[in-house]
Amino acid sequence: MEITPKQRAHLKSLAHHLKAVVFVGKEGVNDQTIRSLEEAFNTRELLKVKVLEAAPLDVRDGARELAEQIPGSVVVQTIGRIAVLYRPDPEKPEIQLPSA
Repeated sequence: MEITPKQRAHLKSLAHHLKAVVFVGKEGVNDQTIRSLEEAFNTRELLKVKVLEAAPLDVRDGARELAEQIPGSVVVQTIGRIAVLYRPDPEKPEIQLPSA
């Protein structure tokens, strides 16, 4: 899935007030992290993930790896140790993206 710069800006503005719901720790991206992210995507479309200091990878690598493991998800942005991921609901998308 690809998003345009306009859509990316819209998602960034929606994600601004969100708190991180998934954390990547010293084990890095593992099965438990991926399961937690999938469960979180079942209830929302836009998520913040925090990559902790102890993690063996940086935030960009962690976000990219998570997006590859979750079909249909895309990295919206990385800032500091926080990554924002988006995956539209396959049946009833709540977030309406602006047209390209």
